[in-house]
Amino acid sequence: MRQEFHRLIVETHGKGLNMITRHVCTWVQETGIQNGLLTLWCRHTSASLTVQENADPTVRRDIAEFFDDLVPESRSYIHDDEGPDDMPAHLRSMLTDIQLTIPVMNGSPVLGTWQGIYLFEHRRTPHRREIVFHLLGE
Repeated sequence: MRQEFHRLIVETHGKGLNMITRHVCTWVQETGIQNGLLTLWCRHTSASLTVQENADPTVRRDIAEFFDDLVPESRSYIHDDEGPDDMPAHLRSMLTDIQLTIPVMNGSPVLGTWQGIYLFEHRRTPHRREIVFHLLGE
């Protein structure tokens, strides 16, 4: 049994879904681990990770608009230290997740045909987000 670690920095351009599938798949293949379990961990409280459709970009737009409606910035929040999008970003990350666990078989993450891995940025301004990869297997 082996384990490997990696850190990926994602430069975001404001709110939205940022595909990281290619980075994840390339790194898994480079480790040489054929079968195991991959954990992805987002080191932030105002961004999250998700697996979602990777073919039609309108899906990503609808998801972003849904979260804007579900957790509006226009509501009055007590915590607003970094602006009106601060607390809504924290709530959105709670509703999704900051961690994903994906099985690895035959040297690749097991994803469906239309599944992609995304960093979901919940803040309006660009950010540098760090994702830690941990692969355990053989």
